Amino acid sequence: MAYFAYILECADGTFYAGSTTDLEKRLHAHNNLKTGAKYTRARRPVKLAYSEKLRSHAKMRAREAEIKRLTRAEKIKLIRDGKRI
Repeated sequence: MAYFAYILECADGTFYAGSTTDLEKRLHAHNNLKTGAKYTRARRPVKLAYSEKLRSHAKMRAREAEIKRLTRAEKIKLIRDGKRI
C-alpha cells in the first residue's frame, strides 16, 4: 500500500496539508464531496501542490504533522524545491 503526505493550494492562496493512501481519490473528495476537509470545502477549487510517498502509515502521519508545523514560507520552499525541510 502507498502512503502520501501532501499539500494542497486552495483557491484563496492558502495551503492545506494532509495525508492519504489514495491521492487521486482524496483530491477528488477535497474538490467535490462532503468528505473533503471542512477547510478546503470553503476554499474550492484546490490543486495538488506537493506530495511525498512514504513507507508506512506511521511515517505518513508523522510527516503530515511535520508539514503542518512549517511556516508558509517553508511550505512554499518545499513546494518550489520539492525537497524535505
